[in-house]
Amino acid sequence: MTMSGWSPPAMKFGLVVPVSILGSRGGLPPLGSLGRSAPALSMLPDTVHKLPREERFAYARLLAYMARIDNELTVDEMAMFEQRLGTALLSPNQREMIRAALKNPPSLEECLESLTGEAGRLALRDAIMMAAADGTVDEDEREALEDISEHLGLSEDAVDQLLQWTVRGYKWMKEGYEILDNLEE
Repeated sequence: MTMSGWSPPAMKFGLVVPVSILGSRGGLPPLGSLGRSAPALSMLPDTVHKLPREERFAYARLLAYMARIDNELTVDEMAMFEQRLGTALLSPNQREMIRAALKNPPSLEECLESLTGEAGRLALRDAIMMAAADGTVDEDEREALEDISEHLGLSEDAVDQLLQWTVRGYKWMKEGYEILDNLEE
């Protein structure tokens, strides 16, 4: 099987998946179906590591919350979580506390208490990627993403914009795998 063996229905025809269907089953391909897993997203130009330590911790707590929002933790979600946790450069003690939050997640309200500004926007972006990591953005995830955006005072279409960006990212990765497949010919 080639690395480019998957293709979401809308992408087969060169279309961008409408955001309105991203909240329902089947809107996004899981990262693992790309032939690679979440660490491919480590190419993000990022500033998470430059945030103050308290903000990096709040960022990571929100990702732990998002990883468990649907009471499941898939391999793709865990890979994404660990990759983003590595970017946060937390102390070993903080990492232990965040991993404990995977077993007993804090409430969304607790996660949002210390989350503002750049840390909040980065957390929303990465929460969207975490929500999409298993291939679906379900209603609970979508509602939490909208709540995060509202807490941060972002535009009404912030979640939609980031979801569209995520879909474009999947398409971009797929094109890269197609190029790799064709290098052998």
